[in-house]
Amino acid sequence: MKKKTDTKKPYKSLMSNAAWSFRRLMKYAPSSFIMLVLCVPLNIAMTYAGIYLPSLAVAEVTNNSSFENALLSVGGLLIAMLAGSILTDIFRRLSRSRLGIYRYMVTDELTRKSLGCFYQIYETKKMRDLLGRAERATQMWGGTLPLVDLPTKTLSLIEAVICYFLFGTALTFVSPWIVPILTAAPIVNWLCAKLYRKWEYSHREEQSDIDSKLWYVQSKPSDFGFAKDIRIYGMAEWIRDMYRKLSSEKRRWENKSILRQFVSGLADLFIILIRDSGAYALLIAMALRGEITVDRFVFCFAAISSFASFIGSIIGNYNSMQSVSMYICDFREYLDIAEYDGTGEAAIDGMLELSPEITFDRVTFRYDGAKTDTLKDISFTIGSGEKIALVGLNGSGKTTLVKLLCGLYEPTSGEIRINGIPVKKFYRRDYYKLFSPVFQDVETSFFSLAETVVAGSGDEPDYSLAEQCMRRAGLGPKIDSLQNGIYTRLDKQVNEDGIELSGGEVQKLMLARALYKDAPVLVLDEPTVALDPISESRVYEEYMRLSDRKSSLFISHRLASTRFCDRILYLDNGRIAEEGTHGELVDKGGKYAKLFEIQSCWYRDGSGGSKESSGKGEQTNEI
Repeated sequence: MKKKTDTKKPYKSLMSNAAWSFRRLMKYAPSSFIMLVLCVPLNIAMTYAGIYLPSLAVAEVTNNSSFENALLSVGGLLIAMLAGSILTDIFRRLSRSRLGIYRYMVTDELTRKSLGCFYQIYETKKMRDLLGRAERATQMWGGTLPLVDLPTKTLSLIEAVICYFLFGTALTFVSPWIVPILTAAPIVNWLCAKLYRKWEYSHREEQSDIDSKLWYVQSKPSDFGFAKDIRIYGMAEWIRDMYRKLSSEKRRWENKSILRQFVSGLADLFIILIRDSGAYALLIAMALRGEITVDRFVFCFAAISSFASFIGSIIGNYNSMQSVSMYICDFREYLDIAEYDGTGEAAIDGMLELSPEITFDRVTFRYDGAKTDTLKDISFTIGSGEKIALVGLNGSGKTTLVKLLCGLYEPTSGEIRINGIPVKKFYRRDYYKLFSPVFQDVETSFFSLAETVVAGSGDEPDYSLAEQCMRRAGLGPKIDSLQNGIYTRLDKQVNEDGIELSGGEVQKLMLARALYKDAPVLVLDEPTVALDPISESRVYEEYMRLSDRKSSLFISHRLASTRFCDRILYLDNGRIAEEGTHGELVDKGGKYAKLFEIQSCWYRDGSGGSKESSGKGEQTNEI
C-alpha cells in the first residue's frame, strides 16, 4: 500500500523563519550579523567596479588620454577594488567564526528542549520523528546547513535585489527592452523549482523515516552491548541484509530526487540560453546601428552578464531559502511543542522531610495511538512510610503505573494526589524531588562512577557520601578493584580508560544513585532482575534498612521480595485484581497464590519443605 504523503502547509512562512533566524543571530552573535550586513554594500560596490573597469579602460583608450591619466584612473580603481576585496574577505572570515557560536547556541535550544520535554510526549514516535527532522537543521547535509544558510542567503537575496534594481535602471537608459527580456524568462525557472520544493516537502516524512531506520541499523555494529549477540547468534548477515534493504530504499528516494533536480536544471539551462541570446542580440544590433559608443557597449555587455547573474542569484537564493526553511519549520515546530507542567499552586518543600501519602483515584491510562487502556480505573493509597509491592505478569501495567507515579505520564482520566493535593498543582521539576526511582531498563553514560551517583543533585557534590551509597548498594568490591576507585569513568567508546559494568553492577550503581538522592519516596522497578540470589538478598536487606520512614513502591516478578512489604497489589490486565498482605493473598487462593505456588520451588529448604508460611500475616525472614 502506497504511503500517504504529507501535503499540509509549512509550519511557518519563509519570511517568519528568516526573521526568526535574524533574531537568533542578533541574540547569540551580533558581531556576525553586523559584518554580514556590511558585506552587502561592499559586494555591490565591488560588482559595480568590476563591470565599470573594462569600459573605463576602453574609454581612456578611445578618448586618447595620456598614459599617466589612464594609469591613474584605472590603477586607482584597481587599488580600491583590492582594498574592498581584502576588507570583504576579513568580514567574511570573522563572521564565519562567529556563525559557529550562533549555530551552537541555537542547537543548544534543541538539546534543552529534548532534555526537558515532558517524557510522555518525548516518547511518542511522532515526536521522535519530528526531532530527527529538526536535527537536520543543525547539521550539514549535501553542502547545506539550514541554520546558517537561511540568514546568509537572505542577505545574499537582498544584495541581489538591490543590484537588480541598480543595474536594471542603468540598462533601461540604453534600451527599455533589455530588462523585460532578462526578467521574464526566469519565471519559468522559478515555477520549476517551486514544483520540486513542493514534492520534496511532501515526501520529507518518508525520507526522515528511512534515514532514522538506516541510522539505527548502522549504529548496531558499533553498539558494544550488542556485540556478543551479533557474534554468538550469527546476526551479522541479518544486519547486513537489513542495511542493504534500507540502503536500496534510500537510493531509490535519492534517485527520484536527483531526476527531478536534473529535469529542473535542464529547464534552467534552456531558459538561460534564450534569455541571454535575446539580450546580446539586441545590444549588438544597437552597436552596429551606431546607437551606443564602444565604451558604453563594453559596459552594457558586462552589465547584461552580471544582470543575468543577479536574476539567477535572486531565484537561486530564494529557492535555497525555501528549501532550508522547511528544516527550520521542523526545528521551530519541535521547539514550540506545548509543554505539560503543573500550575505551581502547591509547594513540595514541606513534603521532602516526611514521606507523603499518595493516592490514585480512579486512574486510567492509554498510550498514544493505542486502542485499549493499559491501566483501567486504578484506585489505591500508599500511606506515609508504607511499603507496597506491585506484582503481576508481564504486560499487566506495572511499569506504566510507576511512570504515572513519578510524573513521567499524565493519567488519561482520574487523578493522582500527594497529601490530598492533585499532582497537576506542582511544577514537574519540584514534583520529581519526591522520588528516588530505580528503573528496570537503565543506561550508563560516559561519566565517572561518582558523577553517575551524584547526578544533577544541585548542591555541592558529596563524593564521600556517594562512595558510601555505592558500598551500601554492594559495589564495594568493584570499587576496591579499580585503580581510580569511584572516579573511574564508564564507556570504553568515549574514554580510553573507561570500563563496562555488568548488568548487576549497573543495577547496583542505579540503586546507589537513588540512595544518594535520599528522596522521601523510593520506587524500585525490578532492581534485582540482573542480580544473583545472594546479591539480591543483600540489596533487599539494605533497602529495608534505608527505606525506614520512607514511602515506597516496589515492582518484582520474584515474589520472595514481598516479605519486606506491608501490602501487596496484584495487577492483572490493567486492574488491581487482588490486594492484601502476603499471608492474606496466599490464604485467598487467587491468582497471587497460584503464581507464588509456581515459584515456591525456588524458596524450599533442603528437606523439600517450604520456608514460607502461608498463614495470615506470618512471614519468616527466609523465603
